[in-house]
Amino acid sequence: MKKTITMAAAALLSLAFASCNNQAPKVDDKPAASGTANTGMKIAYVEVDSIMSQYKFCKEYSLVLEKKSQNIQNTINSKGRSLQNAVAKFQQDIQNNKYTQQQAEAVQAGLQKQDADLRELQQRLGTEFQAETEKFNKALRDSIQHYLAVYNKTKKYSLIISKAGDNILYADKAYDITDEVIAGLNKAYKPAPAKKK
Repeated sequence: MKKTITMAAAALLSLAFASCNNQAPKVDDKPAASGTANTGMKIAYVEVDSIMSQYKFCKEYSLVLEKKSQNIQNTINSKGRSLQNAVAKFQQDIQNNKYTQQQAEAVQAGLQKQDADLRELQQRLGTEFQAETEKFNKALRDSIQHYLAVYNKTKKYSLIISKAGDNILYADKAYDITDEVIAGLNKAYKPAPAKKK
């Protein structure tokens, strides 16, 4: 489940960098000044894996999601074991002729309802967990986009791209701004106050 969280966050992070500026550039807005040479685009990249492992917000929220995932798994496993035990006991009682036909049918119907309830619980908890993960991914993307907008006011990059895994075959380390971005993100990050119990 943790790997799924990390992969989902990395994918959304890649989208965040790619969609920082959704407006198409306007070609005819500014006429080129005569006599000035175009110096080219200023490009930088950020290592997504490093952000995922070093950005405090990401690390803290990943722990929260991991704990929730484990709690869900424990709940489902516990209820599943209870159901298995009840089914095994029912089968043993059937072999020992402890039930009339009507009683056996009633117990079997109860076990089927318990199974349906367990599946419904698993579906509901999975949906809640997915919504929580999406909420985290949106918050992560928003915090990075917000920070990069502020960061780029002085840096003036034309393009900041994400490097995740091997999606970029080669990148000169001179264009790597990962450490700067992580330091800035962590400095700007203010953890949510702990909830009182």
